[in-house]
Amino acid sequence: MNDFRNKMTYKMALSGVMIALGVILSTFYIPFGAAKVFPFQHLINVLGAVLLGPAYSVMNAFVISTIRNVTGLGSLLAYPGSMIGAFLAGMIFRTRGSYRLAALGELVGTGIIGGILAAPLAIAFMGKEVALFFFVIPFFISSLAGSLIAILLFEGTALCQLVMKRKGHY
Repeated sequence: MNDFRNKMTYKMALSGVMIALGVILSTFYIPFGAAKVFPFQHLINVLGAVLLGPAYSVMNAFVISTIRNVTGLGSLLAYPGSMIGAFLAGMIFRTRGSYRLAALGELVGTGIIGGILAAPLAIAFMGKEVALFFFVIPFFISSLAGSLIAILLFEGTALCQLVMKRKGHY
């Protein structure tokens, strides 16, 4: 029981830090038409997927998107991209144990699937007239940047050793 509490406390504390970073770093974005490109959200998604798992990663993406929307730092388009990317990255890491493949999951989940799902959302709730694949390029660029930063962090810091140790590779 004590191990479970320690693990839960660790995950909640790390989630809090990631959510805070996600909100703070969301002041940095690149405008692209009706979308805003947030590379740091994708960095947070990959880190959360690897360090916390898919459930916490999706929860973090949802909370960050909600806070960004409430504070005027984001748009409704943050939900489909960030949550799908976080889920896919987390599931890939859980099954394959590779942070590089998790980053690829973020790229596919956010950049492609989330980009496609954002168009109907923009049309229905934001009154934007956009083509189905309009958001794929900005979402892909944003998630590519964030995923590459995540890979560099894992490879250039002790994070890689921590992840490998937790997965039983050391």
